[in-house]
Amino acid sequence: MLNFFLYVSASLIWGSTWLAIKLQLTQVPPILSVAYRFCLAALILLAYCYITRKRLNYPLRDHLFMALQGITLYGLCYYGSYFATAYMTSGLVAVVFSTILMWNIFNLRIFMGQPVAWRAFWGGCLGLSGICIVFWQDLSAFTATRGLKGLLIAMAGAYFASVGNVVGSRNAKKGMPVTQANAFGMGYGGLLTMFIHFAMGGTLTIDWSIGYLGPMIYLTIFGSIVAFGCYMLLIGRIGAEYAAYVTLLMPVIALVISTLFEGYRWTGNALFGVALVLAGNLIILTPQSIYRRVVGRFKGRENFVKSA
Repeated sequence: MLNFFLYVSASLIWGSTWLAIKLQLTQVPPILSVAYRFCLAALILLAYCYITRKRLNYPLRDHLFMALQGITLYGLCYYGSYFATAYMTSGLVAVVFSTILMWNIFNLRIFMGQPVAWRAFWGGCLGLSGICIVFWQDLSAFTATRGLKGLLIAMAGAYFASVGNVVGSRNAKKGMPVTQANAFGMGYGGLLTMFIHFAMGGTLTIDWSIGYLGPMIYLTIFGSIVAFGCYMLLIGRIGAEYAAYVTLLMPVIALVISTLFEGYRWTGNALFGVALVLAGNLIILTPQSIYRRVVGRFKGRENFVKSA
């Protein structure tokens, strides 16, 4: 029962954060909203670590890798997601960001030397084909349409998220606790986006309306802390391979919300393309042991038919 609660909570929260991001596109620049969100989340997590007396003293080398994780996974990644929602519906941004699974294959091979499994290769090809079908009208135009701009920005954000995942995997293998790594990582990501904003000539501004602060609090508390906590507990209880199915449900929930609240209109291409993306992700996520079990049962039935 607890596993079901954790799974549903993480899926619903992460699936709904995309609309909350859309609601934050007010007079506050997207990059500044990212800075506010993760600086606040970092302060909350660091306060929690201090109160619970968790270790906060780490050598410079560890801080460098936590900074790299934070800059890519929380800074540049989320700047891409906030910026992309200005060009297309939040549900489609969530679908494009689900290509993180495909980028992970590429980056793990390059940076970690991990071999590429056949299911990962074909699942990635299927998912990218689905993305092309969803955005076929924009891609075929070969012009800087809003849809194409949003696609390229979202793809860049997804790639940075994947790099952050690889660095996070390295940090975990080196024994860095998840809570502290995220606390410092979110802080570094938030400070980077704040620096970029001021370096580009921006000024400190904030929208004090409930329409802006409400989504900010939701994204900080639930999207950045609660959902991730549920996800990490789920990994500890059922393993990372099965917990990762949360990322399969996330774009589905985001698209349903986008249809209800943003008036997203489905087309044949969109429906078929999204189905291919989800199918590709399912192929990537399904553990090799399950494929072997299915093949074994199929061969067993085949041998039984032949003997009969």
